[in-house]
Amino acid sequence: MDWGTHVAEAVEAARFLFLRNKVSGSSANLSFLYGGKCYITCSGACFGRLEKEDFSELTMEGEWVSGKKPSKEWPVHLALYQSRQDIQAVIHTHGRYGVLWSFEAKLDPDDCIPHNTPYLQMKVGKVGLVDYHMPGSRELFEAFKARTHQCKAKAYLLKQHGPIVGGSCVMDAFYNLEELEEACAIAWGLQKTSGHKGIKQRPA
Repeated sequence: MDWGTHVAEAVEAARFLFLRNKVSGSSANLSFLYGGKCYITCSGACFGRLEKEDFSELTMEGEWVSGKKPSKEWPVHLALYQSRQDIQAVIHTHGRYGVLWSFEAKLDPDDCIPHNTPYLQMKVGKVGLVDYHMPGSRELFEAFKARTHQCKAKAYLLKQHGPIVGGSCVMDAFYNLEELEEACAIAWGLQKTSGHKGIKQRPA
């Protein structure tokens, strides 16, 4: 897959998320790896109006090489790439149900979303939880990087902030993010209607 195909896939996934009301304004960011570099949406990019010119090129050490100013949350993307070689694309949103579920008390930091259906476990696996720190802050970046060492997950839920999800390509990350949000919606609905948080693992 060449660079242009990667970008076209990223633009398509971003618009899907925007049209499905999974993102709002310019609050989300997306990246992918190509040719040993990281390409991430620029600061202030709106997923509903994303174009190929809206990507910034970074080295894997975080040096800004070309393009517009990168999203301020690029360090969490690089931390996830550095934690797992199978991750080649990352999407971060402030998805409604992911944020709502992050407010729940006593969540397992290494597996914070109940397995009410088998699909999150099948597609994503365990989801790590990251304590709240101001978005874009050094404290958040350090806390996130530390969690990637403690919990080698494909996806994480940032408290009061939203999910950050990896995949083997942009569309895989998109599918994984959709599964995470759906799992959070089910868990939230169960909690609010019956006080039942759901099950940790499904029976064999």
